[in-house]
Amino acid sequence: MPRKKSLSAAAFTVAEICAGAGGQSLGLHKAGFTHSVAVELDATAALTLSQNLKFPVVVGDVADPQVWQPSDFEGVTLLAGGVPCPPFSAAGKQLGTSDERDLFAWAIEQIPVMKPRAVMLENVRGLSAPRFAAYRQRVLDRLDDFGFVGEWKLLNASEFGVPQLRPRFVLVAMQADDMRYFRWPEPQDRTRTTVGDALHSLMAAGGWRHADAWREVANDIGPTLVGGSKKHGGADLGPTRAKLGWARLGVDGKGVADAPPSKDAPPPSEWMPRLTVEMAARIQGWAEEDHYQFAGRKTSQYRQIGNAFPPPVAKAIGDSIRAALLHEGEERTDLAEHADLHDPVYRALARSENGLSLDELVANYNDGSVAAVQQRLAALQRDFELVTVQDGETERYLLGEFKGFTGQSDHWRHEMLAKHSNRVS
Repeated sequence: MPRKKSLSAAAFTVAEICAGAGGQSLGLHKAGFTHSVAVELDATAALTLSQNLKFPVVVGDVADPQVWQPSDFEGVTLLAGGVPCPPFSAAGKQLGTSDERDLFAWAIEQIPVMKPRAVMLENVRGLSAPRFAAYRQRVLDRLDDFGFVGEWKLLNASEFGVPQLRPRFVLVAMQADDMRYFRWPEPQDRTRTTVGDALHSLMAAGGWRHADAWREVANDIGPTLVGGSKKHGGADLGPTRAKLGWARLGVDGKGVADAPPSKDAPPPSEWMPRLTVEMAARIQGWAEEDHYQFAGRKTSQYRQIGNAFPPPVAKAIGDSIRAALLHEGEERTDLAEHADLHDPVYRALARSENGLSLDELVANYNDGSVAAVQQRLAALQRDFELVTVQDGETERYLLGEFKGFTGQSDHWRHEMLAKHSNRVS
């Protein structure tokens, strides 16, 4: 892939896919990026984006060529996105390529089309699980095919001033001569912002006399907000375990309030307030000075917030990408060492034309046990076709087609979206 022209500090553009309500968008703006386009499936979230950030927003399925043409944005500095998380979420069924919302592999295939200088894609922690090792390895191998070096990193939002843990698994990729200058952002808030400190002024906005006492109860970071989807979830703070975590901080997680506590509301020893939409946004990292307004009704607003990428985390990564593209700082000398091997079984099969026996696969796997290799093969079969052939008395494994959606015109995803478009989010 040919190198792009040198960038001036003011020339950073971004095309963002699956943009949601704009958590990542806002953070990237604060890092100095300007949107050329954003694409979002949900019309209400798209309205939130366009009303707040004033850039071109396209509404519809990002993989539908009738909605937009990625080639129209060739040469954009950054391809970014928060592709849907349910395919990888432990709160769901971790269907991976069997989930019509899986767009990670499709996004990677846009690199030779759009020719960006950098890529930033984020998802839930579940994508880092052993179940998806072969999936991750395929992503890295495709990046290599396109002349890019990719790195994954699990980042906790609480380390960047956000009052919830919210671990996110982030992929950043660039060409090697740029990636040598990329360093993951360092934690910025070692004392951590607590829920009480973040929300005290909002809890007191209705004159609640016990807001100070509540702040003392809410003296830790919160569980990860769960926005849910059109298939599952509503305006509450998540599953039972999350609600229990919120209860320990003096918050009723069974719903979202229309207003802060009134002046005469009971003390936190007797009663737990619910978060308002504005409070949920503050928990997710939107600041008062952002003056951000969410379109739609309360459930939609909360879902937009709960599914967002925290703006402070997006800004921190955006700052690191920008510095790398400007070749700021010292060159890294460890880049080759960071070329992680996520799944040696997949890698061995992908490089073999005639297939490999179980013994040969064991020799390629650092665990060195038959049981471990068989477990990897079982996981691999969920996202790839796996064929077995007899070679005399030896059974050999051949890696077949990737089951995921990469843009195929005949993929089953198209029929699923045509039938159930109102349930996909």
